Amino acid sequence: MQLNKINSLVELFFEKYREKKELTNQPFLNWLKTNKDDFLTWEQVKNQICLLSEHLKENLSKGDRCVLLSENRPEWLIADIAIMNSGGVTVPLFTTYSEKDYEYIINDCKPKICLISNDIQFKKIKKFISTETKVISIENFNQKIQSIETILVNNQKKEKINIIENYNREISRKDLACIIYTSGTTGNPKGVMLSHGGILSNCEGAQEILNTLVKNEKPVFLTWLPLSHSYEHTVQYVQISLGAKIYYAESLEKLLPNMTVAQPTIMTAVPRFYQNLFSKISINFSKQKGLKKKLIESTIYLGTKNLNKEELNLREKLLNFLCEKLVRKKIKNQFGGKLKAFVSGGGALDQKIGEFLNSIGLPTLQGYGLTETSPVVSCNMPGKIKIETVGPPFKTNEVKIADDGEILVKGENVMLGYWNMKKETDEILKDGWLHTGDIGEITLDGNLKITDRKKEIIVNLGGDNISPSKIENLLCLNEKIKQSFVYGDKKTYLVALIVSETDKNQKEIENYLENLNKNLSSVEKVKKFKLIKEEFTIENGMLTPTLKLKRKKILEKYKDDLEKLY
Repeated sequence: MQLNKINSLVELFFEKYREKKELTNQPFLNWLKTNKDDFLTWEQVKNQICLLSEHLKENLSKGDRCVLLSENRPEWLIADIAIMNSGGVTVPLFTTYSEKDYEYIINDCKPKICLISNDIQFKKIKKFISTETKVISIENFNQKIQSIETILVNNQKKEKINIIENYNREISRKDLACIIYTSGTTGNPKGVMLSHGGILSNCEGAQEILNTLVKNEKPVFLTWLPLSHSYEHTVQYVQISLGAKIYYAESLEKLLPNMTVAQPTIMTAVPRFYQNLFSKISINFSKQKGLKKKLIESTIYLGTKNLNKEELNLREKLLNFLCEKLVRKKIKNQFGGKLKAFVSGGGALDQKIGEFLNSIGLPTLQGYGLTETSPVVSCNMPGKIKIETVGPPFKTNEVKIADDGEILVKGENVMLGYWNMKKETDEILKDGWLHTGDIGEITLDGNLKITDRKKEIIVNLGGDNISPSKIENLLCLNEKIKQSFVYGDKKTYLVALIVSETDKNQKEIENYLENLNKNLSSVEKVKKFKLIKEEFTIENGMLTPTLKLKRKKILEKYKDDLEKLY
């Protein structure tokens, strides 16, 4: 399938269905929360999209917004395609938004329809929906609210299943597909307008990477990142383009047992997931003794040499063969046994963590992007991983570095603008180039390297620019440190909040910080810290839905504690 000739995300699904007749009765979507063997086939998904589209057309005109608030499940994808097929624009909402965010977004986008999964989600937005807005539910929970199940049954009776040729062919690549609100670390969310062509060009860029991983196989994905996030939202269309089988995970807590069931070939996640993975595996490794310990140390050492394309001598090759059979194979089996690659995005992956995971047999490809770029800009290639970089830019977009080091992006994948925010759009989009707010460089071999964040920097009293995230990542490499927050704007030195389970860790953390400071520049050294037990979470408003620190919120609560460290 030539993705550059496809006109819309709706056409992508229907043409893939038509192109691959063998897919018709093949398992396609499965929610592990219900039954690991309970799959919807491509045929069933196609029929449900057509039936739901017929119903939505009665209420939607071209460009009308339709809010989609649901946990990850098969109906999410069905609803998303049906909304677009009906001429509407999907507005996905995170299930973890604050009440204030729900109120702001609904007032901002003024949806014609709100499609929610169940009573739990309905209660979150009920008081913000106008009486003119139609509500449709996935689950049957309220007689006054029509459910998708009822719609499908009623429309089937009327024999309204569209024949495949009747999908919406009037959608163009330039048309608005969705408005994805960035959760943001400060202020109100901004509605990023993404086009059909923008997401399709991202799928095209991803194909080059994925084709080398899956070749002629039918790939299996395990999805756990919220589909309301631009990263996973686009990934679902990559999955369609590959004719993949998709499992939706039960929850983050059940991810590892879900991997054993799904046996995914590819998994996408954010850096926090890999950080937790690194900690768990490291703790397990540290408990090993004798021959096992030496074998693990050799696995990491030789794996890192392989990653950096360093030549192994004959003895090292034999030892590496043993490591492959006795260590890496065992680790891979814990993740289903068929994993070809993890793909990391949505933030910077610490280099040490990337090297560690690749060395122990879990290939991890770091990419880079923003919601505003649909979202991927670049990604490491299998077999050509440069762990300190985010790989070469996709061929479907251009990247250049401005005079001040800022990364600029141009291409079909760049957003159409921010919904109802002309001023903010004009500030970030200039002459077709998106100003990312990230600082970087292009390496000699053509890879993009992120060196700093323009907006999230600390400027100390001496005028030095310091990246807090770099130091926070280094702090969190210690297994006793769950999370950290570095502070020091307009100050003479840096201090930190450190989340740890018990005060007994104080001395160990002090020693770790002392050693860490030896490897940091004088302005990056953390002089003092406060130990706290409460974690930064989505629920307490201190993490975004993609697990980034909400600095403003953390400061609101801990400003006095931090100031007392000076």
